[in-house]
Amino acid sequence: MKETECSPLEQPWTSFIKRNCLQINALDFSDLWDEEDLDQDLADDDSSRSESSPVQNPGHNRVPPTPPPAPPLAPSLLPGTSPVPLESGRRTLRLHWRELLSLQPLPRVSRFGPRSIWAALEPVHLDTNRLEYLFKTKSNSSKVLPSLTNGKQKQPCVSVLGVKRSNIITIALSSLPPPHLLPPAIYSMDSSVLDREDVQRLQSLVPSEEELNLIKQAKAQAPHCPLAPAEQCLLTLGNIKHLSSRLQLWAFALDYDTLERELAEPLFHLKLAMEQLAANQTFRCILATVLAIGNFLNGCKARGFELSYLGKLSQVRDTHSRQPLLHHVCVLLLQLYPQSSDLYSDITAVTRASKCDYSQVQASLDQLEALCKASWEQLRLLEKDGERKKGGGGGEERGIGNEGSLRQKLPHFLKECGERLKVLRAVHRRVINRFHSFLLYLGYSRSMVRETSADAFCKTVSDFALEYRATRHAILQQREREQEREREREKDEERGRDPSTPKSKAKALQSPSQDHEEQSKLEEVLKTPTSSSRFDFSLPRRRSKTPNTRGSLPRRLKW
Repeated sequence: MKETECSPLEQPWTSFIKRNCLQINALDFSDLWDEEDLDQDLADDDSSRSESSPVQNPGHNRVPPTPPPAPPLAPSLLPGTSPVPLESGRRTLRLHWRELLSLQPLPRVSRFGPRSIWAALEPVHLDTNRLEYLFKTKSNSSKVLPSLTNGKQKQPCVSVLGVKRSNIITIALSSLPPPHLLPPAIYSMDSSVLDREDVQRLQSLVPSEEELNLIKQAKAQAPHCPLAPAEQCLLTLGNIKHLSSRLQLWAFALDYDTLERELAEPLFHLKLAMEQLAANQTFRCILATVLAIGNFLNGCKARGFELSYLGKLSQVRDTHSRQPLLHHVCVLLLQLYPQSSDLYSDITAVTRASKCDYSQVQASLDQLEALCKASWEQLRLLEKDGERKKGGGGGEERGIGNEGSLRQKLPHFLKECGERLKVLRAVHRRVINRFHSFLLYLGYSRSMVRETSADAFCKTVSDFALEYRATRHAILQQREREQEREREREKDEERGRDPSTPKSKAKALQSPSQDHEEQSKLEEVLKTPTSSSRFDFSLPRRRSKTPNTRGSLPRRLKW
């Protein structure tokens, strides 16, 4: 082997790691800043929120953070209403949220701007009298497989493996090429013969030294008897040098793109989710409305609240109509911000990020890097074995000839994997640091940032957005039904006033004299005494069946 071909293998692992563009396949992370390599200092406890002078952490040359911006003005009332002082005797439902009495200073370098999201919210105009009316508190065998027995065997087969192991090998052989075709395909890593599933099956069939010794001893004791299919397969695979290392290398080369994509996609979803939430105006309107309602009901002036309370808005109901608070928030948004959307359709990346497990991303990244390092060691082992075969001259010429393509492709591939892993690790570090910065932008304290995971946060926001969309859709449907009934009522009234309708035509055909005659007849009937024995046969009367009195009436007449 040439010296230039061996040089990549002789270099240390860190030499393969180079600074590269933050782009993984089709996923672009180039907008992540270099400053986001440094995590936010989350080691400080909540005592840093006090007005005392900040203390720098030892070992960190950091400039003291800038003071938080001035709090926004309190929400103003509707025109024509005067501000109502917070009365101690007023009893309304309270929102049990975690108040943000003061806002944390943002880091000097933040993707989301110099101010917190709460500092940039616009005041919401509320009808406090209606809110107080709505939310006023009221007092008061196993089956055993049959053993399979063969008929008369022409020639006994040598079988030394257990029944379970033999069955596993037989089932795997039914999906693999003939055993004698496996060694050339494994030496050359020919994906046209063996795909990823076949490589995985072969990894489960790698024979142990004990199994190979048993098969060789049984074959030596009965040299004229053929081996059973399972034993013959293990003996064929056992003749391949460094079989396990070759299969692991092959599997890593086939799986790397998939493993990298499984790590990069959740990070890209999280990055896009933060961008969608930060830029969504409906989300800001919802936060401002809920904050204004909560401050009024609680009688306080909180600067913000933890977003986990959004999931409880559907559980709080008013004491008048028993409608959830989320319903009233939707009604207010439709009145105050008619251009707002249903929120759920605008934050699709948040929904995708909520289905990812970010606690496993770091572990999976470490595991992928360990696999890449182990692949270098395995390739170095195969290279030394190939050099010994060339020096010894002997045996497997076909395997040695196919080995050349393996030595040419794998070093370059593994070097590229190392560079891509460096990019992936930088992307992971910067995305997680950006998420921490985003939580600070939402007003979370540093202790809350440490306790909040990305997937739990995204699931909370996604579930709330789904409930908000359903409630908003129900309100809009109810309004459409009311408008439809109103239109039908107006049509009925217009139909009654229209002279072209049949009822109006009949009334128009009646003359005044006929109306006067009917009125006089009605008055005459009403003036007639009810006790009079005289009966007017000109008036209509109801016919009734006379009782059957035959037999008694003739006797009375005779008497």
